[in-house]
Amino acid sequence: MKKIYSRSRKILLVLSFCSYSVAAQKTLIKGKVVDEITSRPLPGVTVTLSGTSFKEETNEEGDFVFPDVSLPGEHILIFSKNVFLEKRFPIMLSGNPIDLEIIYLRPDIGDRQQTGTISLSESELDEEDGGYANISGLLQATKDVFLNAAAFDFSQTFFRPRGYDSEFGKLLINGVEMNKFFNGRPQWSNWGGLNDVQRDQDFSMGSGPSDVSFGSLAGTTNISMRASKYTRGGRFSYALANRTYTGRLMGSYHSGLTEEGWAFSVSLSRRFAEESYIDGSIYDANSFFTSVEKKINEQHSLNFTTFYTPNRRGKNSPNTSEVYDLRGNRYNSYWGYQDGEIRNSRERIIQEPVFMLNHYWDLSEKTELNTNVAYQFGKVGNSRIDYGGSRLVTGPNGEEIFIGGGSNPDPSYYQKMPSYFLRFEDVPDYRAAYLAREEFENDGQIDWPAMYLANETATSMGGNSLYVLYDDRNDDKQISANTILRKALSDRLTLNAALNFRNLTSHNYAAVLDLLGGNSFLDVDSFSEGEEAQNDLLNPNRLVAKGDAFKYDFDMDASTVSGFAQMQAFLPKFDLYAAVDLSSTGYQRTGYFKNGNFPNNSLGKSDHLQFQNYGFKGGVTYKYSGRHLFNANLSHFTKPPTLRNSFSNSRQNNETVRGLNNESIFTADVGYILRSPVITGRITGFYGQFLNGTEISFYYADGLSGLGRNSTTAFVQEVLTGINKKHLGLEAGVEVKVTATIKLKAAGAFGEYLYSNNPHLYLTSDDFTNSLDMGRSYIKNYRLPGGPQQAAQIGFEYRDPDFWWFSATANFFSKAFVDFAPLSRSKNFFTDSDGLPIVGYDEDVAKEVLKQEELEGYTLVNIVGGKSWKIRNKFFGIFASLNNILNADYRTGGFEQSRNVNYHLLKTDKEREQPIFGPKYWFGPGTTYYTHVYFRF
Repeated sequence: MKKIYSRSRKILLVLSFCSYSVAAQKTLIKGKVVDEITSRPLPGVTVTLSGTSFKEETNEEGDFVFPDVSLPGEHILIFSKNVFLEKRFPIMLSGNPIDLEIIYLRPDIGDRQQTGTISLSESELDEEDGGYANISGLLQATKDVFLNAAAFDFSQTFFRPRGYDSEFGKLLINGVEMNKFFNGRPQWSNWGGLNDVQRDQDFSMGSGPSDVSFGSLAGTTNISMRASKYTRGGRFSYALANRTYTGRLMGSYHSGLTEEGWAFSVSLSRRFAEESYIDGSIYDANSFFTSVEKKINEQHSLNFTTFYTPNRRGKNSPNTSEVYDLRGNRYNSYWGYQDGEIRNSRERIIQEPVFMLNHYWDLSEKTELNTNVAYQFGKVGNSRIDYGGSRLVTGPNGEEIFIGGGSNPDPSYYQKMPSYFLRFEDVPDYRAAYLAREEFENDGQIDWPAMYLANETATSMGGNSLYVLYDDRNDDKQISANTILRKALSDRLTLNAALNFRNLTSHNYAAVLDLLGGNSFLDVDSFSEGEEAQNDLLNPNRLVAKGDAFKYDFDMDASTVSGFAQMQAFLPKFDLYAAVDLSSTGYQRTGYFKNGNFPNNSLGKSDHLQFQNYGFKGGVTYKYSGRHLFNANLSHFTKPPTLRNSFSNSRQNNETVRGLNNESIFTADVGYILRSPVITGRITGFYGQFLNGTEISFYYADGLSGLGRNSTTAFVQEVLTGINKKHLGLEAGVEVKVTATIKLKAAGAFGEYLYSNNPHLYLTSDDFTNSLDMGRSYIKNYRLPGGPQQAAQIGFEYRDPDFWWFSATANFFSKAFVDFAPLSRSKNFFTDSDGLPIVGYDEDVAKEVLKQEELEGYTLVNIVGGKSWKIRNKFFGIFASLNNILNADYRTGGFEQSRNVNYHLLKTDKEREQPIFGPKYWFGPGTTYYTHVYFRF
């Protein structure tokens, strides 16, 4: 290999003297790519002439040829293939043919991407309410030092590159978009456990150019699962861990392309945990994948791919400081023992198989057309306990009365905590507080037997279940189709374009899972009276059994049609791109229940919502030299509100958000890239502006003003409209090659992500007739929640020539803020129930009470390493990692409870030694490990 490299350098030096005299001549470049360890030819290696549209792939013998390259001067050939380390090879083009002979690629045996160690936090997996589902979307490692740090080390927290939510990152599989209509985010669990067949990924950073999509501002990832692209062979691995799951089995096999033009690929895996790091959090997931391709002729190829990853996961609860102090960071209030077995009341089940048919058509040497059709269906269920069961009796005057209802079974419910009994400083109940503490410390879990006993007792008295376990279900059917064009207009100019269509029908309802020892459950709202208590006036006082839909039942229909076009130019000193995008998106709700609180606006179809959107982006890279590059990107686009944020209370009525409109987004970034034999790195400054956003939240609120009634408590839907946000910051990464085996690395992100205006706020609820207009929510300059806005890393890596490696990093996080209650920052905070200003309101005290909480900074130290052995052209390896080896205690995020929404209530609660409604937090795990062994053949 050294001889070949020396020979190529000599060629480079000799040709450099005559490059300009033969500038108009064309050059032939050829070579052969083989595995460095086995010396076997490597088919399917992508060979790219950096900064140009020239791209070839090696054939079955590992050979490649560029027949006529008319770009004299110094260039870099890039050799890339999944599971191999990328190689960059310098050449000088002068018109004379270049035969590089043999190029060796080294298997990326130690690449962390193969291990699947990118971890998703609890709320990233839990996309039910979306408050903190903000995964960065970095599914792969790249040559970029910062992105590697973000993907593998920063991912232990809620860290988001540039502060962007994952709805602003596009994820495609075989060119088909996988982001959900509901919240705009990818459903990661739909392809979990398929690590072995997801390594062929094309990632475009930020708003940069993508061959398959207009993309978005948090990057675009296209995962190729095409059977012919996998290298022939198989892989088997077994992993042990103590975080999300405790064990994983995974196997895959790929046939490669046969002489008859067939290729197939299969992958199976199982991940499991009876109880992971967090108490009571069961994990049970299986993954199946198969892909079959037929190469019809030199122009046409047809590929069929399907994958199914059914998974079941027990959730874990966010907890207050009081709960944490009593039980620690592993405590989970969602589970309890039943017949000696762990049973979690909050389980998330996802069963959504995907089928894809892909047609690849090479119209000519410079034109490709890829057409795809995909169909996805299945269910997503989120279970919980309903304790509002009741029975119907006749009152003394012949009226119908609902009686019954159980108590809240949550063991950390505020009325069961010691702080509740000490809430009155003048008359604290120390005995009750002591007993509550003893009960919580010694047990503090859901009492399943007690609920069964209550239901059996109620049934024996002629009643119905007081408690029931049910699912919030989404049964989706989605079809997607698109066609993607790639055309080289010249040696320096390329065109990418696509037309896309997606249509979704989503059936949403509550389904009875378990009557918990009872015979039936009365489908009424036990907190309402008369007709208002009926969930469905068409079937009043209906008794439901296991499997029945109750509480709510409706469809959501969504569709979008879009198209994009992109031009890229590769000039000697500049790379340029520009892209445009147009789309039309429509939503509609169809209700199947006539809700008693909204009899005139719940049954049948809602208004049809239609949104027209556009986008354009562009960028330039200035190549000062092969080692120093400068780039800049601009984008401006509009996007429709998500399905989730379009209907203010979709479970009960057809009401759409008032004044709903598109969100307008502008982003810009400028960066410098250094690529030298010793130092590689990047530094980028970025800015993002978001205008006219919408957010909807659901919670119980105490202290509401303007209701015109004695009670000031209600379950509300809080609608924030006209939200503006600003993202400003710097990200950087550098890697220094100290020796042939040792690298030092550092990375950091320093951002300021905040609300930049005071948006409008109004409330809806079935507890009051008309919506409540609260005016402005004064949240300007409040920080966006969801993760640290500053992160830094320093570390090193050692790779031994004998195929073992080791690395360690220290990662520091700060400037993470708790999510705040917007209603407390509105006029409701200083207005009494009679609509007049609150007596005794102190503005200075109010500022202190409403100050946004900043979480303490923390440092996480991680180590990782691996070793591999070659055994008769087969490979055996081991990989291990330890995260947070110093067992740091930290909080990754949190949110204020919106229960106390006026001055007196919130001030009084915060002045208590232990607030009753203090913020709830997500706590990071202590020391965790992941290790796996694998065999590749």
